Amino acid sequence: QVQLVESGGGVVQNGGSLRLSCTASERTSPINLMGWFRQAPGKEREFVAAITWGGSRSSLADPVKGRFTFSRDNGKYTIYLQMNSLKSEDTAIYFCAARTTNTLTTDPQNYSYWGQGTQVTVSS
Repeated sequence: QVQLVESGGGVVQNGGSLRLSCTASERTSPINLMGWFRQAPGKEREFVAAITWGGSRSSLADPVKGRFTFSRDNGKYTIYLQMNSLKSEDTAIYFCAARTTNTLTTDPQNYSYWGQGTQVTVSS
């Protein structure tokens, strides 16, 4: 069973930066796509970013383009989400997700594996 472990959340002021990390527990994992979602109180889970493990394809949600970047470290089975110019509307629990097929998808129902989530709070 693949486990995803996130880290890097916290409280930051408006305009600040945070970097989230997500590591898959199994080095021989069947994972071919990893991504980030977020969920604010009272709202549905929202797609943020996704990347195929080979790195040939990736997707970033429009609300975070130009502010967030993401990358992967194949050797460590880890992906990163660098969040800059944070705004209050970025406040949410951020979840790492993964799936075995490499088709890019923004639908959370298409992801089989989930991390426990990490809280990001942007204060004004």
